[in-house]
Amino acid sequence: MRPLVLNPLFASLTSLPGVGTKLEQLYGRLLGREQPRVIDLLLHMPSGIIDRRARPKLRDVRDGQLVTVAVRVEEHRPPPPSRGRAPYRVVTSDDTNTLTLTFFHARKDYLEKLLPVGETRYVSGVAEFYDGNLQMVHPDRVVDEKGFADLPLVEPVYPLTEGLTLGVVRRAMDGALARLPDLPEWQDEAWASREQFPGFAAALHHVHRPTEPHDIAPESRAFTRLAFDELLAGQLALALLRAHMRREAGRGSSSEGRLRAKVMKALPYALTHSQQQAVNDIINDLALPQRMLRLLQGDVGSGKTVVALIAASAVIEAGRQAAIMAPTEILARQHLATIAPLAEAAGIRVALLTGRDRGGERDAILDRLVLGDIDLVIGTHALFQEDVAFHDLALAIVDEQHRFGVHQRLALTQKGNAVDVLVLTATPIPRTLVLTYFGDMDVSELREKPAGRQPIDTRTIALDRIADVEDAIGRAIDEGKRAYWVCPLVEESEKIDLAAAEARYKELRKRFGAKVDLIHGKMKSAEKDAAMARFAAGDSQLLIATTVIEVGVDVPEATIMVIEHAERFGLAQLHQLRGRVGRGAGKSTCLLLYKGPLGETAKARLAILRESEDGFRIAEEDLKLRGEGDLLGTRQSGLPGFHIARPETHGKYLSVARDDAALVLTRDPNLETPRGQALRDLLYLFGKDEAIKLIRAG
Repeated sequence: MRPLVLNPLFASLTSLPGVGTKLEQLYGRLLGREQPRVIDLLLHMPSGIIDRRARPKLRDVRDGQLVTVAVRVEEHRPPPPSRGRAPYRVVTSDDTNTLTLTFFHARKDYLEKLLPVGETRYVSGVAEFYDGNLQMVHPDRVVDEKGFADLPLVEPVYPLTEGLTLGVVRRAMDGALARLPDLPEWQDEAWASREQFPGFAAALHHVHRPTEPHDIAPESRAFTRLAFDELLAGQLALALLRAHMRREAGRGSSSEGRLRAKVMKALPYALTHSQQQAVNDIINDLALPQRMLRLLQGDVGSGKTVVALIAASAVIEAGRQAAIMAPTEILARQHLATIAPLAEAAGIRVALLTGRDRGGERDAILDRLVLGDIDLVIGTHALFQEDVAFHDLALAIVDEQHRFGVHQRLALTQKGNAVDVLVLTATPIPRTLVLTYFGDMDVSELREKPAGRQPIDTRTIALDRIADVEDAIGRAIDEGKRAYWVCPLVEESEKIDLAAAEARYKELRKRFGAKVDLIHGKMKSAEKDAAMARFAAGDSQLLIATTVIEVGVDVPEATIMVIEHAERFGLAQLHQLRGRVGRGAGKSTCLLLYKGPLGETAKARLAILRESEDGFRIAEEDLKLRGEGDLLGTRQSGLPGFHIARPETHGKYLSVARDDAALVLTRDPNLETPRGQALRDLLYLFGKDEAIKLIRAG
């Protein structure tokens, strides 16, 4: 049960004065929650500040500056009746320059009352030069002398969504701050005192009602306190999950290694040093009487699937079963294609189970699973549906874990008795983020590429030379080569992504005919598979795609990757996409098409990609370049899964949070002491309450 003291913070936003159902929908979009609550608004951090302490003269105002200026109202210029949609302008001045205030869809009587001619008014907003003249469109404040005396001199600016204004958000925030209850302190008191942290409620007041600009800076005491709260909630949830998984005694799966030897004998190459090391770690873990929780992270094409199969062979030899869960059907089928010939050579019985399997075919697979006639099942989230039962599941291998929630990870492990867990990720993750996402796991890394992997010639080309690129692709097609052409992510709208891909497909299809194919996320699974199969077989030679091909697509004959608008992609994502080529014997090329002029960050990003193919270095550089932003595929500011914490400022606190969480659970495993009870509040506030259910007592 949620502690009663938190109820005011978990009330709907519509309980705040002035927030009706229409505004609730807009807040839902802004805060990423269908029915936003008071706490969601309180954790929505300011992105900037309006500082009214200095009031420049108009001659000193810079283009794009957010200013508060004192001006005299000179004249009103309403639009002519014939042009009702034209803006309404009000000319103002001080003794140094003129400022035009511009309003759209404005009422004349309202503006005449707000800005009477001959009077002095204080206006606040972004000043810009237009045709050499200073103007301000829709000032966010227009007040007289008395109104100005009542204005806060320092005011936060928030990220907004269409339809929400700063004034509306600030009024709602006032209502939310008034709801803050007096909560017990969950931080270690000595630590909080040493760091000079204010209390939780005081920190929120400092950030949302700043008295000076520094109050909203990520390095301020108040902001850092809130970031550390969030990091501690995340680390405590992971520590509880780890304790829960480890609490049930494991069942050691020891084997002589006969199956493992057969799999390795069937491989066309020897394992790399790091693959061998990872295999040793996993085999040792599996033999222990406690549950394995291990993350295997490797660069694109470093051979994670083979390590996973060797791990599976150890439990299969002990007479038990293994499952590999992938986030997409394409990836599940890709794993099957890699594993099937090796499994056959070793006598391992493999099956595929996806959401597409229906009726008798699906029933037959489920029957064989429960009877133990299948040793290894590969599938999508269809694997953890209720009607899927195993004879004796010993090992769950989860691919691209960050695309599955903790609940899904738990659901799969509950399909057996004391199931060991191996998580694979092809996105090399900076060390700070490994703690954030996988703090509950041991880590193995695959640093080398298997023998036979080709270096990739990476080049940057301006988009205005696209005709040259198309000619080069034409020559490659004539030589029998295969190429990918990836179209960009445009904002967060799949519709626009799709339009970009479809437009490029139509244009290239017109030129190269049936040799061009298309694949995108909105296609049905069967259509995607068919398009991939045509490309893999060489029936099509140019595959136009959205980022659906980013993970796991493996066509060794493809040697060219064209990425359009490369400046819009994150470094890690560009590296993933580039890794779709260089998998066979042919010389591979990656062409990064960019639209100039490039900003500093985009320039640095493309330069690193040209210099390096080391995914681990690229991931660290990506984190530095983005600061905020997320390397793991979700799109929000802060560390992945976090609203507040910023890696460049708060990353150093992650290990402190991890150590504190571990210490708390050593002393108080059920969170029953006064601090433990307060930490339960913390878990609820930051949406980690699932972890509370894992405590034996609760």
